[in-house]
Amino acid sequence: MSEELPAAEEGDWKRHKIWHMGKKRIIKKGGGGVDQSLTARSMGRLPRKKMTNGILHIQSTYNNTILSLTDENGNVVISSSAGALGFKGAKKGTPFAASKVAELVADKAKMVGIKEISVMIKGIGAGREAAIRSFAAKGLDFVSIKDVTPVPHNGPRPPKPRRV
Repeated sequence: MSEELPAAEEGDWKRHKIWHMGKKRIIKKGGGGVDQSLTARSMGRLPRKKMTNGILHIQSTYNNTILSLTDENGNVVISSSAGALGFKGAKKGTPFAASKVAELVADKAKMVGIKEISVMIKGIGAGREAAIRSFAAKGLDFVSIKDVTPVPHNGPRPPKPRRV
């Protein structure tokens, strides 16, 4: 019943059924990175008007990072967010997602002709610094960087004491 196998030589083990167990399949989880179709779609929508300088508004929360590029009057020209690029759940608030959004907005800004930007940062999320760093890596000049995070001076009225 059992047949004898010939002596296996170097590199000869693939021919025998006893050694060949089949190809291992690796299942990749979705939502790990940027969705290429969403990136291509957002790159397709470019504004027609040309400008040389603008204001970059970065709103960074714990859950998401939103970048808006405006002209001097405050009219939004380009905007994108981590959720718009296909990041889902807790991944939207990461520095990696913020840097990907900033790269996309910087590429669009270069196509419009922007060379100098002022930056307004709002929020306390993890993507604040990552967005600025990746924007600077694209070769755009910063005129100023301001933190406009709202700070409560006194806050709301405290609740009245419990009566037990």
